[in-house]
Amino acid sequence: MTTPAIRPDYLPFGRPHFSEAEIEAVAKVLRSGWIGMGSETVAFEQELARAVGAPHVVTVDTCTSAIFLSLVAEGVAAGDEVITPSLTWCATANASIYLGAKPVFCDVDPETFCVTAETITRRVTERTRAVVIVHYGGYAIDVRALRAALPARVKIIEDAAHAFGSRYPDGTPVGSSGNLTCFSFYANKNLSTGEGGAVALFDGEKAARIASLRQNAQAADAWKRFTHANTVLLPGIRELGYKMNYTDLQAAIGRHQLARQPEFAVRRRAIAQRYAQALRSLPEIERVQAGVTDERHARHLFVVSWNLAKLGRARNDLLLELRGRNVGASVHYLPLHLMPYYRDIDPVELQVTDHLASRIMTLPIGSAMSEADADYVVTHLRDLLATKQEKAHEH
Repeated sequence: MTTPAIRPDYLPFGRPHFSEAEIEAVAKVLRSGWIGMGSETVAFEQELARAVGAPHVVTVDTCTSAIFLSLVAEGVAAGDEVITPSLTWCATANASIYLGAKPVFCDVDPETFCVTAETITRRVTERTRAVVIVHYGGYAIDVRALRAALPARVKIIEDAAHAFGSRYPDGTPVGSSGNLTCFSFYANKNLSTGEGGAVALFDGEKAARIASLRQNAQAADAWKRFTHANTVLLPGIRELGYKMNYTDLQAAIGRHQLARQPEFAVRRRAIAQRYAQALRSLPEIERVQAGVTDERHARHLFVVSWNLAKLGRARNDLLLELRGRNVGASVHYLPLHLMPYYRDIDPVELQVTDHLASRIMTLPIGSAMSEADADYVVTHLRDLLATKQEKAHEH
């Protein structure tokens, strides 16, 4: 059997999609002489607020900072417990640890790979102060059902790092729930500004506090001091603040990325549909994440779970074989509760997450991909599976 031709360049699982408009926007900011947090940031926040259906958006330097400041704003402190999925990036749990709180890990649904009201409520105790949910891969969780299942004292914070453009079951955009909702603009995200994050929220006082905390808890940021001649002396700092602000260099990119989201969404959905149709007949695939071709899903990731008995090798072996053919398959994620550091914090067994840990794989997806790129992935995946079957028959 002849191996299909291998492309000369590496196809990453996700990459930013920039145009000349983003490049020129950065140049314009550089020429302006003001590259910190200023008018571009203000405009970007206003445009984001309209896009996600929230009255307030505060930009910050990372989504990690967004989650951290959201926990601060919701009153999480040392000794509290914060429930999070284990199937997530470490920042989701680390933000609680920074405050002296304890992350408590919960399981996920086997079809959506997301937390549910049932998996979360199993882990609620008297010390539970908040829940940080994750719209994993871009699948929007039913936050209304979750709110109804939780005690009123437990705050819900949404980690929407994967979910810019996702929609709740009622069709409204993620960010419009009223919960503090945290977005990521990291390099590989659906809306990328290289790095950065934001909090969408409905409470004006909390928004003002987060905006202050991101700038060392100052009452006015540098842009306001520059544009308001009467802002000379500031009130004394009243609480511990942080250096977590956004910049106009990033916001200038973000404004163009935001305007291009409809274009990006069409491309991501086309790639997801092409994958789903091509992979449906493969017996080695246990399942594709639910909803990945629906409006509910932003398709930041395209995740499959393998049937290891039918696959005939370890997931990691197949991953390396794909990478050897310049297909940037990846794993999202090694569950936190299986890592040495977090295992000591919350030793727990999570049946579904444990099952997925050795089986999930992320295939490349992104608005910068072509359908030919997707076909290349499928062709080499099928070839590797067939090659393994041939070797098995030989023995």
